[in-house]
Amino acid sequence: MTNSIDSLKNIARAQVWDALTARAAVHDADVHGRIPNFIGAHIAADRLAALPAWKSAQVVKAVPDKAQLPVRARALREGKIVYMAVPRLAKQRPFYLLDPEQLTVPPEQAADSHVAADIAPTVEVDSLLPIDLIVCGSVAVNRRGVRLGKGAGYSDLEVALLQEAGLIRPETVIATTVHSLQVVDGDLPESEHDFSVDLIVTPDEVISCGPSRRPSGLLWERLPAEKIAAIPALASRASALRRSQGAT
Repeated sequence: MTNSIDSLKNIARAQVWDALTARAAVHDADVHGRIPNFIGAHIAADRLAALPAWKSAQVVKAVPDKAQLPVRARALREGKIVYMAVPRLAKQRPFYLLDPEQLTVPPEQAADSHVAADIAPTVEVDSLLPIDLIVCGSVAVNRRGVRLGKGAGYSDLEVALLQEAGLIRPETVIATTVHSLQVVDGDLPESEHDFSVDLIVTPDEVISCGPSRRPSGLLWERLPAEKIAAIPALASRASALRRSQGAT
């Protein structure tokens, strides 16, 4: 069943990548295999910033993808704390902390993932403040909020880590900014570990989705041992879990 769902996801991704390429709707030389850096990302960021969920948010968790750079920069300009995932969650402290009051470069530079890697401290999951707004990248998303990333699964792991740590509350909003060509009519395949989005923001419209789907935390039985070993934050949590189970 898992292989069947994965195949359907790959077909849906390919259709969107092909459509974006055919319409010259991205900045990428080759969009396949990527979160699309879509044309109009700044407009989508402005549209997101007009929403109540954005205006009330003080703490934002955002992906490091180029398409969401305007979102990260705007959040910093407006004084919001931004947590940005370390690519591939490759550090024991898997999030960069971008605090507007501590920046040594302008927000537009600090929001760039390469600059953030040089100037921003990294923090452990348990050191994060509760999250008001999550902004994720997507390859495809439908109007019910079902989304597909590029297939590596890191956004799902990030949300699961935050959920398990109690940092995502019922009122936390999950949004994605995408090109209108990335919004798919009809169904998209879903897996048990997938989360849905509450808001889709394109350069042209805002789509409210629902109901929310948020796994309660990490699905350890679904995580391959090599994936756990490759992500230090997961490896340390798995070790702590084994110790606690041994103690009981």
